[in-house]
Amino acid sequence: MSEIINEMKISFPSKSINEGFARTACAAFAMLADPTINDMADIKTAISEAVTNCIVHAYALSEGIIYINAYLYDNGKLVYKIKDKGVGIENIKQAMEPMFTTAGGERAGLGFAVMQSFCDKLAVKSALGKGTTVTLEKNIIRYGACND
Repeated sequence: MSEIINEMKISFPSKSINEGFARTACAAFAMLADPTINDMADIKTAISEAVTNCIVHAYALSEGIIYINAYLYDNGKLVYKIKDKGVGIENIKQAMEPMFTTAGGERAGLGFAVMQSFCDKLAVKSALGKGTTVTLEKNIIRYGACND
């Protein structure tokens, strides 16, 4: 079984200006696994989508806190848990369908599809009125710093 060799925990207000901060912090953490440029792009994109979902959907009518826990395992696996305490998702299966959105307007409804395509594993847990946790996993095949 794999062992956690490092972890990071951050939290910040659900303001759109913090999406870039979250992406950069998570990318900096990923550097410990010596990812490729493509891996880094995948991680940044998936984190951006997850955080944007929190801002746009979970806290659409109010401001809240977004929590990110990141874990690096000795086998090069990165796990990011993006959590909110917002409105929750009524139907996770429907929400994960491409083109489905509750936000309307210019939203394309591709957030979960994008996350899924850029990660090795995606899991979503949610409870109405209590919030949502999105877990993203990315296996970094070529890792160096993990052996230290």
